[in-house]
Parts: sequence; structure tokens; C-alpha cells
Amino acid sequence: MKFDWYNLFLKDLDLSFAFEIVLRTLLMFAFILILLRLSGKKGVRQLSIFEVAIIIALGSAAGDPMFNKEMAIIPSLLVFVVILGFYRLLTYFSAKSERFESILEGDPMYIIEDGMFTIQEETDNTFAKDEFFAEMRSRGIEHVGQVRSAILETNGQVSFLFFSDEKVRPGLPVLPKPYNKRSRLIEKEGDHACTFCAKVSNRNHSGKCDRCQHDEWVPAIHTTRIG
Repeated sequence: MKFDWYNLFLKDLDLSFAFEIVLRTLLMFAFILILLRLSGKKGVRQLSIFEVAIIIALGSAAGDPMFNKEMAIIPSLLVFVVILGFYRLLTYFSAKSERFESILEGDPMYIIEDGMFTIQEETDNTFAKDEFFAEMRSRGIEHVGQVRSAILETNGQVSFLFFSDEKVRPGLPVLPKPYNKRSRLIEKEGDHACTFCAKVSNRNHSGKCDRCQHDEWVPAIHTTRIG
């Protein structure tokens, strides 16, 4: 069977409509930028889950008029106005009520306290450990014992508060090579960190962590932060 490349890439497209697509795309993109500026946000890292939903809605409203000749631009602009008005209304109520803001935006979540991961239900884990370790490494963190608190903010950023150098304790390494030494068997006595909750104990035998009941360990390290 011969494949119809023409229909795949062009079909009924003519040059006049191609020019119209360019114009529609530029107009809709400009309208999106204007609306985002009116919302008061400066960048993507400041967006909450609610605001990401707003962006998705804007993309949906803007996408069809960019290339569909059956779709007029004015109805899409009406959608933009409704979205902006709804956003402004919700942010107004959020500023008036902390409870409403909490329902809309969510609450900050502690990930690390006193050099250990907080113990939560498996269903409450909203981040991948590998991704979180990469975030820690990007902040110059070598092990969890350097961190007094880590808080997952409602906009997806992680805030770190550190121990002073003299208070840094042995901790779970986040660098790939030391972390990959994890095992259920402890062959040498010394400080070992639980790979699940990061509790450190001086161990000379294998077994379960008395804090989280997991049984995978890695030798702890006790270095201070650089920089």
C-alpha cells in the first residue's frame, strides 16, 4: 500500500490559509502573554498547581483558533476574559481566607526534619527520591545529615534550612557512588543510614530500622557543606 505523504503533511492547506495560521498564532500567543502579565506572575517556578491548571486552560482555548479556520478569535478571547476574571476572584478569596487558600493551593510539606526524612504513608509521597536527591546535589548538599529542615512549597520548590558546621551529623549520602553501596547486609561496624527514612545508627549487624521498619542500609558520611 502506497503511503500518502501529501495528506499527512499538507492535505488541503493552501498558501492563503498558511498565512492566516501564522497571523492567528501570533495573535493568540500575544494574548496569552498579555493575560499572564495581567495575572501578576513573573515566571513558571512561581506557579502553583491551580495556576498550572489556568495555563492548561489558556493553551486549550488558544490552540484551536491558531489553525482551525472554523474557529473565530473573539470567542477565544471571551474564554480568556472569563479565565482571568475567575483567577482574580479566587486569588481575592485566597487573600481574605487562609483556609480557602489552603484548599486551593495546598500546604507546604516537611520532607526532612532534624537530618531525617519525615515518615509518611506511601500514598503521601509526592516526589521521587532520585529527583529529590538531584535537587539536593544542585544545592551543594552531600548527605541528609547536613539538612535541618527541607520543605516542599506549594509551588513545587524545595526550601532547605541547614545545620551549622559544628552541628552537622552523620547522614544518608545523596551522591550516586556512596548511595549505591546500599545493602541489606552490614559487613563492617559503624554509622549506617536507613535508605528509607535516613535515620543513622551505629550498627554491627543487619536488621530492620527501629524507626521505619525497613532493612536497607548504606554507610553514613559526616562531611560539612562546602560553599
